[in-house]
Amino acid sequence: MNRIFLSLAVVSTLLLLLAMGFGLWIEDAASRDPAEQAIVTRHLLMAMGGLIVALMVHGLVLTYFMGTGRWMEETTNSYGLDEKWRRENSSLKYRTLPLMVASVSLLIVAGAFGAAADPATPVGFQGWLGISSATWHFLMAMFAIGLHLIATIVEYLAISRNGELIREIMQDVGRIRREHGLPEPASQVTSV
Repeated sequence: MNRIFLSLAVVSTLLLLLAMGFGLWIEDAASRDPAEQAIVTRHLLMAMGGLIVALMVHGLVLTYFMGTGRWMEETTNSYGLDEKWRRENSSLKYRTLPLMVASVSLLIVAGAFGAAADPATPVGFQGWLGISSATWHFLMAMFAIGLHLIATIVEYLAISRNGELIREIMQDVGRIRREHGLPEPASQVTSV
């Protein structure tokens, strides 16, 4: 899972950073110049792609922890194992969950501020507190990407530790099966 997660997290982060780069390249979003509108289009497409992949990455992590948590519960019950692994899995999941939700929420809010700041929309958001709508969008995007990076690091560490827990459980299951004269589990977890 580490490699899959890391690959997808890098892609989502690169798309978000590319979107920010194209956004910074925009001089006047209201300009009718085709070259300027091409940059605006690239910014929008990169931002939407980055948002979709980031949502998928965070959703994948949640699904992973739900699935491995269920597997640990069933394996613990079936083999009479210590509950420590399942409790730690649950702790890892609930430590990452607030960051996931905050990251996803802030990414969506940054996109909403971008849509509101777009001069082509009828929203007409001019900004607050003397700060322009484009600046609000930029600030939200910076915070969103920063939080996404923090959440990604925390998720990666949690996934790595969870993989260690799975290996420990499989070793204990293998020991119990050998003690009872049963064959080794059909699929040994080698790279989680």
